[in-house]
Amino acid sequence: MPTATALGLPNIRGRFPLLAGLMIDSFGGGCAGPLLLLYFVRVAGIPLGTAGVLLTVATLFSIAAPAAVGVVIDRVGPRNLVVGAQFAQGIAFVGFFFGRSLWLLFLCALVTTTGQRVFWSAIFSLLTDVSDPGDRDRWFGLGGMMQAAGFGLGALAAGALLSFDGDRPFLIAMAVNAVTFFIAGVLLLRLHVAHSRKAAAEAGGGPAPLLRKDKAFLVLIGANTVLALCTMLIGVGLPVYVTEALPAPKWIVGVLLAATSVVLATGQTLVVRHTEKRRKTHVLVLAGLLWMVWGVLMAGLLHLPTGLVVPGLVLATMVFAAADVLHAATSNALAAAVAPKVGHGKYLSYWQYSFTFASVLAPGFFAQLFEVRREFPWLAISLLALLAAGTIVALERVLPHAAVRRDQQG
Repeated sequence: MPTATALGLPNIRGRFPLLAGLMIDSFGGGCAGPLLLLYFVRVAGIPLGTAGVLLTVATLFSIAAPAAVGVVIDRVGPRNLVVGAQFAQGIAFVGFFFGRSLWLLFLCALVTTTGQRVFWSAIFSLLTDVSDPGDRDRWFGLGGMMQAAGFGLGALAAGALLSFDGDRPFLIAMAVNAVTFFIAGVLLLRLHVAHSRKAAAEAGGGPAPLLRKDKAFLVLIGANTVLALCTMLIGVGLPVYVTEALPAPKWIVGVLLAATSVVLATGQTLVVRHTEKRRKTHVLVLAGLLWMVWGVLMAGLLHLPTGLVVPGLVLATMVFAAADVLHAATSNALAAAVAPKVGHGKYLSYWQYSFTFASVLAPGFFAQLFEVRREFPWLAISLLALLAAGTIVALERVLPHAAVRRDQQG
């Protein structure tokens, strides 16, 4: 068996610009993303509370982007939307580098968050377009690995920059991110995409609006919103939980989050390799059940002897990482398998609303329940993960494409 096949890798011949673009883009995001809020405070001199509200409002304004992408993606092609999003975000970070006024920074934040939504709403359609028949799921896995690896390297660069004093580290991060966006955009312009023109021609005037077209797909979006909430809750909740509630060293937060990133950066194609002959719905149900166990383990940490808390955290994180890599490698592949050929890009753009809603819900979900009782966020996510798994099982009867055992695009 060839090494690439054993590792679950797709045929990448002629697609190197896409892989390089994804990794370079994610490197810039990992470098600048963690420093953006501090940039507002330390360089632009904006109070922390005001900066937080500014970024939140900009994010809320960008919520309409996936719907807008769904209207045009099958006509203009996903590559053009991804390239446009890259250049728009590059311009926004040039604005961050030079700007200091509140309104200019808000405009840049709005362009950045909207560009991110457009990118995520179109990138999986682009991966579908470039993949060979039978390779789509592997492309989703490889694309996720490249992004995770790039982001991890960028985060290490951000940590190195923070070791220096003054404004320079933040300005360097903004400049690096702007440059990486432009480089990624240029690389993607060199990508030859044969399938997108075919898909656009097939779409014609476009299908009926999704709300009337497929209620089952909307229910699936709801179930995946819960699973996406699970993926985001560890980053939101773990630092607070360890700091405020557990007798554990604070440095373990960084170690556990980094370990999870390593699993995502190295394991997605292997997961696809070993699950591509199984029903995608079954893989997601397993991820949901693992997250249910993870939530119970996290809640139980409060009742363990002090000496067992750190081993318990490690065990819980291992369960989380297993669920996360299963979900990351399969969720978008399931959406692509279920979506019809006509309007395929529209369906995948709407699918991104599950991740959009989860990102908006996660901070409030954790904070409000944590204020009531410290176990409640973890017990609540366990129940929701179980509900999502049950919903996906029920949907199998009305999602015939979800039963395919291999990617059957063509």
